[in-house]
Amino acid sequence: MPADSQSPLSPLRHPSFRLIWTATLASNLGSLVQGVGAAWKMAELTPSEGMVALVQASTTLPIMVLAVAAGAIADNFDRRRVMLAAQCFMFAVSVALSLAAWFDLLGPWSLLAFTFLLGLGSALHLPSWQASMRDLVPREDLAAAVTLNSMSFNLMRSVGPALGGVIVASLGAAAAFGLNAVSYLVVIYALFRWRAPVEDRNLPAEKLGSAIRAGLRYVSLSPNLTRVMGRAFLFGLAAVALMALLPLVTRDRLGGGATTFGVMLGVFGLGAIGGALSSPLIRRTASIEAIVTGGFLGFAAGTAVVAMAETLAVAVPGLMLAGACWVLALSHFNVSTQLATPRWVVGRALAIYQTMAFGGMAIGAWIWGWVAEEISIPAALYSAAVLLLAGAALGRVWPMPDLNDVNLDPANRFNVPALRLDLKARSGPIMVMIDWDIPPEKTGAFLALMAERRRFRRRDGARQWALLRDLENPDIWVESYHAATWVDYLRHNHRRTASDAGNWDRLLELHRGPGNPRVHRMIERQTVPLQDDLPLLEPEA
Repeated sequence: MPADSQSPLSPLRHPSFRLIWTATLASNLGSLVQGVGAAWKMAELTPSEGMVALVQASTTLPIMVLAVAAGAIADNFDRRRVMLAAQCFMFAVSVALSLAAWFDLLGPWSLLAFTFLLGLGSALHLPSWQASMRDLVPREDLAAAVTLNSMSFNLMRSVGPALGGVIVASLGAAAAFGLNAVSYLVVIYALFRWRAPVEDRNLPAEKLGSAIRAGLRYVSLSPNLTRVMGRAFLFGLAAVALMALLPLVTRDRLGGGATTFGVMLGVFGLGAIGGALSSPLIRRTASIEAIVTGGFLGFAAGTAVVAMAETLAVAVPGLMLAGACWVLALSHFNVSTQLATPRWVVGRALAIYQTMAFGGMAIGAWIWGWVAEEISIPAALYSAAVLLLAGAALGRVWPMPDLNDVNLDPANRFNVPALRLDLKARSGPIMVMIDWDIPPEKTGAFLALMAERRRFRRRDGARQWALLRDLENPDIWVESYHAATWVDYLRHNHRRTASDAGNWDRLLELHRGPGNPRVHRMIERQTVPLQDDLPLLEPEA
Protein backbone atom coordinates (compact mmCIF):
# COMPACT_ATOMS: atom_id res chain seq x y z
CA MET A 1 0.00 0.00 0.00
CA PRO A 2 1.25 3.54 -0.67
CA ALA A 3 2.80 5.21 2.35
CA ASP A 4 1.40 8.61 1.33
CA SER A 5 -1.51 9.41 3.64
CA GLN A 6 -3.12 11.31 0.79
CA SER A 7 -3.61 8.06 -1.11
CA PRO A 8 -7.22 6.80 -1.08
CA LEU A 9 -5.87 3.33 -0.20
CA SER A 10 -3.52 4.33 2.63
CA PRO A 11 -5.77 2.99 5.46
CA LEU A 12 -5.43 -0.51 4.01
CA ARG A 13 -1.83 -0.54 5.30
CA HIS A 14 -3.26 -1.20 8.76
CA PRO A 15 -4.14 -4.91 9.25
CA SER A 16 -7.09 -4.34 11.59
CA PHE A 17 -8.73 -1.88 9.24
CA ARG A 18 -8.05 -4.16 6.28
CA LEU A 19 -9.71 -7.11 8.08
CA ILE A 20 -12.88 -5.23 9.01
CA TRP A 21 -13.08 -3.33 5.73
CA THR A 22 -12.83 -6.53 3.70
CA ALA A 23 -15.64 -8.06 5.74
CA THR A 24 -17.82 -5.02 5.12
CA LEU A 25 -17.50 -5.61 1.38
CA ALA A 26 -19.41 -8.87 1.80
CA SER A 27 -21.89 -7.26 4.18
CA ASN A 28 -22.51 -4.34 1.83
CA LEU A 29 -23.05 -6.74 -1.06
CA GLY A 30 -25.67 -8.58 0.95
CA SER A 31 -27.37 -5.38 2.09
CA LEU A 32 -27.61 -4.05 -1.46
CA VAL A 33 -28.98 -7.31 -2.79
CA GLN A 34 -31.50 -7.27 0.07
CA GLY A 35 -32.41 -3.63 -0.75
CA VAL A 36 -33.16 -4.53 -4.36
CA GLY A 37 -35.24 -7.48 -3.23
CA ALA A 38 -37.23 -5.41 -0.71
CA ALA A 39 -37.88 -2.50 -3.10
CA TRP A 40 -38.92 -4.75 -5.97
CA LYS A 41 -40.98 -7.03 -3.72
CA MET A 42 -42.91 -3.99 -2.49
CA ALA A 43 -43.48 -2.86 -6.09
CA GLU A 44 -44.97 -6.33 -6.76
CA LEU A 45 -47.10 -6.33 -3.60
CA THR A 46 -48.70 -2.90 -4.10
CA PRO A 47 -49.12 -0.29 -6.87
CA SER A 48 -48.78 2.55 -4.31
CA GLU A 49 -45.85 4.89 -4.99
CA GLY A 50 -45.91 5.96 -1.35
CA MET A 51 -45.50 2.40 -0.06
CA VAL A 52 -42.53 1.81 -2.38
CA ALA A 53 -40.86 4.98 -1.13
CA LEU A 54 -41.49 3.89 2.47
CA VAL A 55 -39.12 0.93 2.00
CA GLN A 56 -36.28 3.45 2.05
CA ALA A 57 -37.85 5.34 4.95
CA SER A 58 -38.35 2.19 7.05
CA THR A 59 -34.61 1.49 6.89
CA THR A 60 -33.48 5.01 7.75
CA LEU A 61 -36.17 5.92 10.32
CA PRO A 62 -34.70 3.73 13.12
CA ILE A 63 -31.34 5.43 12.65
CA MET A 64 -33.03 8.80 13.12
CA VAL A 65 -34.90 7.66 16.24
CA LEU A 66 -32.40 5.42 18.06
CA ALA A 67 -28.96 6.45 16.88
CA VAL A 68 -28.34 8.85 19.79
CA ALA A 69 -28.96 6.09 22.33
CA ALA A 70 -26.71 3.81 20.27
CA GLY A 71 -24.03 6.51 20.29
CA ALA A 72 -24.21 6.70 24.08
CA ILE A 73 -23.79 2.93 24.20
CA ALA A 74 -20.79 3.19 21.84
CA ASP A 75 -19.09 5.75 24.11
CA ASN A 76 -19.69 3.81 27.33
CA PHE A 77 -19.20 0.16 26.38
CA ASP A 78 -16.89 -2.06 24.38
CA ARG A 79 -17.61 -1.09 20.77
CA ARG A 80 -16.56 -4.45 19.40
CA ARG A 81 -19.14 -6.25 21.52
CA VAL A 82 -21.81 -3.74 20.58
CA MET A 83 -21.13 -4.37 16.89
CA LEU A 84 -21.21 -8.14 17.43
CA ALA A 85 -24.61 -7.88 19.12
CA ALA A 86 -25.97 -5.75 16.28
CA GLN A 87 -24.68 -8.11 13.59
CA CYS A 88 -26.14 -11.17 15.32
CA PHE A 89 -29.50 -9.43 15.62
CA MET A 90 -29.56 -8.50 11.92
CA PHE A 91 -28.57 -12.04 10.99
CA ALA A 92 -31.57 -13.42 12.90
CA VAL A 93 -33.96 -10.89 11.31
CA SER A 94 -32.65 -11.64 7.81
CA VAL A 95 -33.15 -15.36 8.31
CA ALA A 96 -36.74 -14.75 9.43
CA LEU A 97 -37.36 -12.43 6.45
CA SER A 98 -36.06 -14.95 3.92
CA LEU A 99 -38.22 -17.69 5.43
CA ALA A 100 -41.31 -15.46 5.35
CA ALA A 101 -40.66 -14.65 1.69
CA TRP A 102 -39.97 -18.30 0.83
CA PHE A 103 -43.30 -19.41 2.30
CA ASP A 104 -45.14 -16.46 0.71
CA LEU A 105 -46.12 -14.92 4.04
CA LEU A 106 -45.07 -11.35 3.28
CA GLY A 107 -47.47 -8.45 2.86
CA PRO A 108 -46.66 -4.75 2.37
CA TRP A 109 -46.73 -3.94 6.09
CA SER A 110 -44.89 -7.05 7.24
CA LEU A 111 -42.17 -6.33 4.69
CA LEU A 112 -41.84 -2.81 6.11
CA ALA A 113 -41.66 -4.30 9.62
CA PHE A 114 -38.73 -6.54 8.65
CA THR A 115 -36.84 -3.70 6.95
CA PHE A 116 -37.52 -1.55 10.03
CA LEU A 117 -35.94 -4.21 12.26
CA LEU A 118 -32.90 -4.33 10.02
CA GLY A 119 -32.74 -0.57 10.37
CA LEU A 120 -32.72 -1.01 14.15
CA GLY A 121 -29.67 -3.25 13.86
CA SER A 122 -27.94 -0.70 11.66
CA ALA A 123 -28.79 2.06 14.15
CA LEU A 124 -27.02 0.10 16.91
CA HIS A 125 -24.06 -0.87 14.72
CA LEU A 126 -23.22 2.35 12.90
CA PRO A 127 -22.09 4.66 15.77
CA SER A 128 -19.76 1.99 17.17
CA TRP A 129 -18.38 1.25 13.70
CA GLN A 130 -17.84 4.92 12.84
CA ALA A 131 -16.29 5.70 16.23
CA SER A 132 -13.94 2.71 15.84
CA MET A 133 -12.16 4.42 12.95
CA ARG A 134 -9.81 6.05 15.47
CA ASP A 135 -8.98 2.59 16.84
CA LEU A 136 -8.22 1.28 13.37
CA VAL A 137 -6.22 4.11 11.74
CA PRO A 138 -4.21 7.16 12.90
CA ARG A 139 -5.59 10.68 12.53
CA GLU A 140 -3.77 11.38 9.27
CA ASP A 141 -5.56 8.44 7.63
CA LEU A 142 -8.99 9.20 9.09
CA ALA A 143 -10.40 11.06 6.08
CA ALA A 144 -9.21 8.35 3.71
CA ALA A 145 -10.64 5.63 5.98
CA VAL A 146 -14.09 7.27 6.05
CA THR A 147 -13.97 7.68 2.28
CA LEU A 148 -12.92 4.04 1.88
CA ASN A 149 -15.95 3.02 3.92
CA SER A 150 -18.14 4.89 1.47
CA MET A 151 -16.17 3.37 -1.36
CA SER A 152 -16.74 -0.10 0.10
CA PHE A 153 -20.48 0.40 -0.04
CA ASN A 154 -20.43 1.93 -3.49
CA LEU A 155 -17.95 -0.61 -4.85
CA MET A 156 -20.57 -3.21 -4.04
CA ARG A 157 -23.27 -0.87 -5.34
CA SER A 158 -21.67 -1.17 -8.76
CA VAL A 159 -22.28 -4.93 -8.81
CA GLY A 160 -24.66 -5.65 -5.94
CA PRO A 161 -27.84 -4.11 -7.35
CA ALA A 162 -27.27 -5.71 -10.76
CA LEU A 163 -26.64 -9.04 -9.05
CA GLY A 164 -29.69 -8.42 -6.88
CA GLY A 165 -31.81 -7.77 -9.95
CA VAL A 166 -30.66 -11.02 -11.52
CA ILE A 167 -31.29 -12.96 -8.29
CA VAL A 168 -34.75 -11.46 -7.79
CA ALA A 169 -35.70 -12.00 -11.43
CA SER A 170 -34.49 -15.62 -11.53
CA LEU A 171 -34.77 -16.95 -7.96
CA GLY A 172 -37.13 -14.54 -6.21
CA ALA A 173 -36.84 -12.12 -3.31
CA ALA A 174 -36.37 -14.93 -0.76
CA ALA A 175 -32.98 -15.78 -2.29
CA ALA A 176 -31.89 -12.14 -2.06
CA PHE A 177 -32.87 -12.01 1.61
CA GLY A 178 -31.04 -15.28 2.29
CA LEU A 179 -27.83 -14.01 0.70
CA ASN A 180 -27.99 -10.98 2.99
CA ALA A 181 -28.27 -13.26 6.03
CA VAL A 182 -25.10 -15.12 5.01
CA SER A 183 -23.21 -11.84 4.56
CA TYR A 184 -23.65 -10.96 8.23
CA LEU A 185 -21.74 -14.10 9.20
CA VAL A 186 -18.64 -12.73 7.45
CA VAL A 187 -18.67 -9.57 9.58
CA ILE A 188 -19.30 -11.59 12.75
CA TYR A 189 -16.22 -13.70 11.96
CA ALA A 190 -14.06 -10.59 11.37
CA LEU A 191 -15.20 -8.97 14.61
CA PHE A 192 -14.31 -12.13 16.53
CA ARG A 193 -10.83 -11.99 14.96
CA TRP A 194 -10.25 -8.28 15.66
CA ARG A 195 -8.48 -7.46 18.91
CA ALA A 196 -9.61 -3.93 19.61
CA PRO A 197 -7.49 -1.78 21.95
CA VAL A 198 -8.84 -1.73 25.50
CA GLU A 199 -9.69 1.78 26.65
CA ASP A 200 -8.52 2.85 30.09
CA ARG A 201 -11.75 3.92 31.78
CA ASN A 202 -10.94 5.48 35.15
CA LEU A 203 -14.51 6.60 35.75
CA PRO A 204 -17.70 4.51 35.80
CA ALA A 205 -19.93 4.42 32.73
CA GLU A 206 -22.58 7.11 32.55
CA LYS A 207 -26.20 6.15 32.85
CA LEU A 208 -27.91 6.00 29.47
CA GLY A 209 -30.15 9.01 30.05
CA SER A 210 -27.29 11.16 31.35
CA ALA A 211 -25.03 10.06 28.49
CA ILE A 212 -27.67 10.98 25.90
CA ARG A 213 -28.19 14.41 27.49
CA ALA A 214 -24.42 14.97 27.60
CA GLY A 215 -24.11 14.18 23.89
CA LEU A 216 -27.02 16.42 22.91
CA ARG A 217 -25.66 19.21 25.08
CA TYR A 218 -22.17 18.91 23.59
CA VAL A 219 -23.44 19.09 20.01
CA SER A 220 -25.89 21.94 20.65
CA LEU A 221 -23.12 24.04 22.24
CA SER A 222 -20.57 23.31 19.49
CA PRO A 223 -21.05 25.74 16.57
CA ASN A 224 -18.85 23.67 14.26
CA LEU A 225 -21.00 20.58 14.76
CA THR A 226 -24.33 22.37 14.38
CA ARG A 227 -23.23 23.74 11.02
CA VAL A 228 -22.08 20.33 9.78
CA MET A 229 -25.24 18.57 10.90
CA GLY A 230 -27.60 21.23 9.59
CA ARG A 231 -26.10 20.94 6.12
CA ALA A 232 -26.14 17.13 6.34
CA PHE A 233 -29.86 17.15 7.22
CA LEU A 234 -30.67 19.34 4.23
CA PHE A 235 -28.59 17.20 1.88
CA GLY A 236 -30.27 13.99 3.07
CA LEU A 237 -33.74 15.56 2.84
CA ALA A 238 -33.26 16.53 -0.80
CA ALA A 239 -30.87 13.90 -2.16
CA VAL A 240 -32.94 10.91 -1.01
CA ALA A 241 -35.56 11.72 -3.63
CA LEU A 242 -33.46 10.12 -6.35
CA MET A 243 -32.86 6.90 -4.42
CA ALA A 244 -36.39 6.62 -3.03
CA LEU A 245 -38.06 7.12 -6.41
CA LEU A 246 -35.59 5.16 -8.54
CA PRO A 247 -37.78 1.99 -8.57
CA LEU A 248 -40.68 4.11 -9.88
CA VAL A 249 -38.46 5.82 -12.45
CA THR A 250 -37.38 2.38 -13.63
CA ARG A 251 -40.90 0.94 -13.75
CA ASP A 252 -42.99 3.89 -14.94
CA ARG A 253 -40.61 6.18 -16.82
CA LEU A 254 -38.20 3.70 -18.41
CA GLY A 255 -40.47 0.66 -18.59
CA GLY A 256 -37.77 -1.57 -17.08
CA GLY A 257 -37.80 -4.46 -14.63
CA ALA A 258 -35.74 -5.65 -11.69
CA THR A 259 -32.62 -6.11 -13.82
CA THR A 260 -32.82 -2.55 -15.14
CA PHE A 261 -33.31 -1.26 -11.61
CA GLY A 262 -30.19 -3.12 -10.50
CA VAL A 263 -28.19 -1.71 -13.41
CA MET A 264 -29.23 1.84 -12.52
CA LEU A 265 -28.15 1.37 -8.92
CA GLY A 266 -24.88 -0.09 -10.20
CA VAL A 267 -24.27 2.99 -12.34
CA PHE A 268 -24.89 5.18 -9.30
CA GLY A 269 -22.33 3.06 -7.41
CA LEU A 270 -19.73 3.44 -10.16
CA GLY A 271 -20.10 7.19 -9.91
CA ALA A 272 -19.62 6.95 -6.15
CA ILE A 273 -16.42 4.93 -6.59
CA GLY A 274 -15.11 7.63 -8.90
CA GLY A 275 -15.94 10.24 -6.27
CA ALA A 276 -14.15 8.23 -3.57
CA LEU A 277 -11.00 7.72 -5.65
CA SER A 278 -10.83 11.39 -6.61
CA SER A 279 -11.50 12.59 -3.04
CA PRO A 280 -7.81 12.93 -1.94
CA LEU A 281 -6.95 15.00 -5.00
CA ILE A 282 -10.01 17.18 -4.51
CA ARG A 283 -9.14 17.72 -0.82
CA ARG A 284 -5.69 18.96 -1.82
CA THR A 285 -7.07 21.52 -4.27
CA ALA A 286 -10.34 22.71 -2.71
CA SER A 287 -11.66 23.72 0.69
CA ILE A 288 -14.19 21.54 2.44
CA GLU A 289 -16.92 24.14 1.83
CA ALA A 290 -16.15 24.10 -1.89
CA ILE A 291 -16.38 20.29 -1.91
CA VAL A 292 -19.70 20.25 -0.07
CA THR A 293 -21.15 23.01 -2.23
CA GLY A 294 -20.04 21.09 -5.30
CA GLY A 295 -21.75 18.00 -3.89
CA PHE A 296 -25.05 19.88 -3.57
CA LEU A 297 -24.79 21.36 -7.07
CA GLY A 298 -23.67 18.15 -8.75
CA PHE A 299 -26.40 16.06 -7.13
CA ALA A 300 -28.98 18.65 -8.17
CA ALA A 301 -27.79 18.41 -11.77
CA GLY A 302 -27.81 14.61 -11.70
CA THR A 303 -31.32 14.52 -10.23
CA ALA A 304 -32.59 16.89 -12.92
CA VAL A 305 -31.09 14.72 -15.66
CA VAL A 306 -32.81 11.59 -14.30
CA ALA A 307 -36.09 13.52 -14.01
CA MET A 308 -36.09 14.32 -17.71
CA ALA A 309 -34.76 10.94 -18.86
CA GLU A 310 -37.02 8.63 -20.85
CA THR A 311 -34.31 6.11 -21.73
CA LEU A 312 -31.61 4.37 -19.72
CA ALA A 313 -28.87 5.96 -21.84
CA VAL A 314 -30.00 9.46 -20.84
CA ALA A 315 -30.30 8.55 -17.14
CA VAL A 316 -26.80 7.02 -16.86
CA PRO A 317 -24.75 10.28 -16.85
CA GLY A 318 -27.06 11.81 -14.26
CA LEU A 319 -26.79 8.76 -12.01
CA MET A 320 -23.00 8.69 -12.24
CA LEU A 321 -22.71 12.39 -11.40
CA ALA A 322 -25.14 11.99 -8.48
CA GLY A 323 -23.21 8.98 -7.18
CA ALA A 324 -19.91 10.87 -7.13
CA CYS A 325 -21.45 13.86 -5.35
CA TRP A 326 -23.25 11.59 -2.86
CA VAL A 327 -20.03 10.06 -1.53
CA LEU A 328 -18.09 13.34 -1.60
CA ALA A 329 -20.71 15.21 0.43
CA LEU A 330 -21.55 12.51 2.98
CA SER A 331 -17.94 11.44 3.60
CA HIS A 332 -16.92 15.04 4.29
CA PHE A 333 -19.86 15.53 6.64
CA ASN A 334 -18.70 12.42 8.50
CA VAL A 335 -15.03 13.41 8.65
CA SER A 336 -15.90 16.92 9.81
CA THR A 337 -18.03 15.47 12.61
CA GLN A 338 -15.17 13.27 13.79
CA LEU A 339 -12.55 16.03 13.60
CA ALA A 340 -14.82 18.44 15.51
CA THR A 341 -15.44 16.00 18.38
CA PRO A 342 -13.21 14.77 21.22
CA ARG A 343 -12.86 11.08 21.89
CA TRP A 344 -15.16 10.88 24.90
CA VAL A 345 -18.26 11.91 22.95
CA VAL A 346 -17.42 10.94 19.36
CA GLY A 347 -19.89 8.02 19.26
CA ARG A 348 -22.75 10.26 20.32
CA ALA A 349 -21.74 13.04 17.93
CA LEU A 350 -21.61 10.60 15.03
CA ALA A 351 -24.97 9.18 16.09
CA ILE A 352 -26.53 12.65 16.14
CA TYR A 353 -24.99 13.33 12.74
CA GLN A 354 -26.52 10.10 11.43
CA THR A 355 -29.83 11.04 13.03
CA MET A 356 -29.79 14.32 11.15
CA ALA A 357 -28.65 12.87 7.83
CA PHE A 358 -30.81 9.73 7.88
CA GLY A 359 -33.66 11.61 9.52
CA GLY A 360 -33.60 13.97 6.56
CA MET A 361 -33.64 10.96 4.28
CA ALA A 362 -36.57 9.33 6.10
CA ILE A 363 -38.61 12.55 6.02
CA GLY A 364 -37.59 13.23 2.44
CA ALA A 365 -38.54 9.74 1.27
CA TRP A 366 -42.07 10.28 2.59
CA ILE A 367 -42.35 13.82 1.16
CA TRP A 368 -41.08 12.94 -2.31
CA GLY A 369 -43.17 9.76 -2.42
CA TRP A 370 -46.26 11.85 -1.65
CA VAL A 371 -45.35 14.46 -4.31
CA ALA A 372 -44.78 11.70 -6.88
CA GLU A 373 -48.14 10.11 -6.06
CA GLU A 374 -50.14 13.36 -5.98
CA ILE A 375 -48.43 15.20 -8.86
CA SER A 376 -45.80 13.26 -10.82
CA ILE A 377 -42.40 11.61 -10.52
CA PRO A 378 -40.57 14.35 -12.49
CA ALA A 379 -42.19 17.04 -10.32
CA ALA A 380 -40.83 15.38 -7.19
CA LEU A 381 -37.32 15.08 -8.64
CA TYR A 382 -37.23 18.66 -9.94
CA SER A 383 -38.43 19.95 -6.56
CA ALA A 384 -35.66 18.03 -4.82
CA ALA A 385 -33.10 19.51 -7.25
CA VAL A 386 -34.28 23.03 -6.37
CA LEU A 387 -33.87 22.26 -2.66
CA LEU A 388 -30.32 21.03 -3.34
CA LEU A 389 -29.53 24.34 -5.04
CA ALA A 390 -30.77 26.12 -1.91
CA GLY A 391 -28.46 23.93 0.17
CA ALA A 392 -25.51 25.02 -1.95
CA ALA A 393 -26.46 28.69 -1.54
CA LEU A 394 -26.71 28.20 2.25
CA GLY A 395 -22.95 27.73 2.31
CA ARG A 396 -22.55 31.46 1.70
CA VAL A 397 -23.91 32.23 5.18
CA TRP A 398 -23.39 28.89 6.98
CA PRO A 399 -20.08 27.50 5.67
CA MET A 400 -18.47 24.25 6.71
CA PRO A 401 -15.78 24.74 9.41
CA ASP A 402 -12.06 24.39 8.72
CA LEU A 403 -10.82 21.91 11.35
CA ASN A 404 -7.26 21.18 10.25
CA ASP A 405 -5.67 23.00 13.19
CA VAL A 406 -8.14 22.01 15.91
CA ASN A 407 -6.56 19.72 18.54
CA LEU A 408 -9.23 17.84 20.50
CA ASP A 409 -6.90 15.44 22.27
CA PRO A 410 -7.30 15.43 26.08
CA ALA A 411 -5.51 18.34 27.73
CA ASN A 412 -4.45 16.04 30.62
CA ARG A 413 -3.86 19.00 32.94
CA PHE A 414 -6.33 18.08 35.66
CA ASN A 415 -5.09 16.45 38.84
CA VAL A 416 -7.62 15.02 41.24
CA PRO A 417 -7.35 17.16 44.39
CA ALA A 418 -6.46 15.65 47.74
CA LEU A 419 -9.62 15.68 49.83
CA ARG A 420 -9.97 15.63 53.59
CA LEU A 421 -13.62 14.55 53.32
CA ASP A 422 -14.44 10.97 52.41
CA LEU A 423 -16.55 11.46 49.25
CA LYS A 424 -18.26 8.76 47.24
CA ALA A 425 -18.70 8.90 43.49
CA ARG A 426 -22.36 9.84 43.94
CA SER A 427 -21.69 12.50 46.62
CA GLY A 428 -23.02 15.95 45.75
CA PRO A 429 -24.08 18.42 44.63
CA ILE A 430 -20.63 19.96 44.17
CA MET A 431 -20.13 23.71 43.87
CA VAL A 432 -16.91 25.12 42.44
CA MET A 433 -15.76 28.73 42.80
CA ILE A 434 -12.65 30.19 41.12
CA ASP A 435 -11.26 33.57 42.22
CA TRP A 436 -9.86 35.82 39.49
CA ASP A 437 -7.95 39.07 40.17
CA ILE A 438 -8.26 41.16 37.01
CA PRO A 439 -6.86 44.70 36.57
CA PRO A 440 -9.48 47.23 35.36
CA GLU A 441 -7.76 47.78 31.99
CA LYS A 442 -8.02 44.07 31.21
CA THR A 443 -11.73 43.68 32.04
CA GLY A 444 -12.90 43.73 28.43
CA ALA A 445 -10.53 40.96 27.34
CA PHE A 446 -11.42 38.97 30.49
CA LEU A 447 -15.16 39.11 29.80
CA ALA A 448 -14.65 38.02 26.18
CA LEU A 449 -12.65 34.98 27.30
CA MET A 450 -15.21 34.20 30.00
CA ALA A 451 -18.01 34.16 27.41
CA GLU A 452 -16.06 31.47 25.57
CA ARG A 453 -15.33 29.69 28.86
CA ARG A 454 -19.02 29.65 29.75
CA ARG A 455 -19.77 27.73 26.56
CA PHE A 456 -16.93 25.24 27.28
CA ARG A 457 -18.13 24.71 30.83
CA ARG A 458 -21.78 24.16 29.91
CA ARG A 459 -20.87 22.01 26.91
CA ASP A 460 -18.81 19.70 29.14
CA GLY A 461 -21.51 19.31 31.79
CA ALA A 462 -21.28 22.25 34.21
CA ARG A 463 -24.58 23.49 35.62
CA GLN A 464 -25.66 26.96 36.76
CA TRP A 465 -22.49 28.66 35.53
CA ALA A 466 -22.22 32.26 36.73
CA LEU A 467 -19.66 35.07 36.83
CA LEU A 468 -19.78 37.29 39.93
CA ARG A 469 -18.01 40.57 40.76
CA ASP A 470 -17.06 41.65 44.26
CA LEU A 471 -18.84 44.91 45.17
CA GLU A 472 -16.18 45.96 47.67
CA ASN A 473 -13.19 44.94 45.55
CA PRO A 474 -14.26 45.22 41.88
CA ASP A 475 -10.98 43.68 40.68
CA ILE A 476 -12.08 40.31 42.12
CA TRP A 477 -14.25 38.15 39.90
CA VAL A 478 -15.64 34.77 40.94
CA GLU A 479 -16.49 32.08 38.40
CA SER A 480 -18.90 29.52 39.84
CA TYR A 481 -20.66 26.40 38.60
CA HIS A 482 -22.24 23.20 39.91
CA ALA A 483 -21.82 19.49 39.21
CA ALA A 484 -24.50 17.01 40.24
CA THR A 485 -22.04 14.59 41.88
CA TRP A 486 -18.33 14.23 42.57
CA VAL A 487 -17.90 11.84 39.64
CA ASP A 488 -19.67 14.34 37.37
CA TYR A 489 -17.16 16.96 38.49
CA LEU A 490 -14.29 14.62 37.61
CA ARG A 491 -15.84 13.85 34.21
CA HIS A 492 -16.26 17.55 33.54
CA ASN A 493 -12.55 18.22 34.07
CA HIS A 494 -11.31 15.14 32.23
CA ARG A 495 -13.27 16.31 29.16
CA ARG A 496 -11.06 19.37 28.69
CA THR A 497 -9.24 19.30 25.35
CA ALA A 498 -5.91 20.76 24.25
CA SER A 499 -7.80 23.33 22.19
CA ASP A 500 -9.87 24.39 25.22
CA ALA A 501 -6.71 24.76 27.32
CA GLY A 502 -5.72 27.80 25.28
CA ASN A 503 -8.61 29.69 26.86
CA TRP A 504 -7.22 28.94 30.35
CA ASP A 505 -3.72 30.02 29.31
CA ARG A 506 -4.98 33.37 28.02
CA LEU A 507 -6.98 33.93 31.21
CA LEU A 508 -3.88 33.25 33.32
CA GLU A 509 -2.08 36.01 31.41
CA LEU A 510 -4.78 38.44 32.58
CA HIS A 511 -4.86 37.20 36.19
CA ARG A 512 -2.97 39.30 38.73
CA GLY A 513 -1.56 37.88 41.90
CA PRO A 514 0.77 35.12 43.03
CA GLY A 515 0.15 31.74 41.46
CA ASN A 516 -2.97 30.46 39.76
CA PRO A 517 -6.48 31.56 40.75
CA ARG A 518 -7.76 30.02 43.98
CA VAL A 519 -10.22 27.17 43.40
CA HIS A 520 -12.83 26.36 46.06
CA ARG A 521 -14.50 22.95 45.81
CA MET A 522 -17.47 22.57 48.13
CA ILE A 523 -20.24 20.08 48.72
CA GLU A 524 -23.69 21.44 49.50
CA ARG A 525 -25.35 20.44 52.73
CA GLN A 526 -29.04 21.19 53.41
CA THR A 527 -29.20 21.94 57.13
CA VAL A 528 -32.62 23.61 57.18
CA PRO A 529 -35.77 22.02 55.65
CA LEU A 530 -36.46 23.68 52.34
CA GLN A 531 -40.01 24.65 53.34
CA ASP A 532 -38.64 26.69 56.26
CA ASP A 533 -36.82 28.93 53.79
CA LEU A 534 -39.83 29.64 51.59
CA PRO A 535 -41.07 32.74 53.54
CA LEU A 536 -37.67 34.31 52.96
CA LEU A 537 -38.30 34.21 49.24
CA GLU A 538 -41.36 36.46 49.53
CA PRO A 539 -40.80 40.16 48.80
CA GLU A 540 -40.75 42.50 51.75
CA ALA A 541 -43.84 44.57 52.42
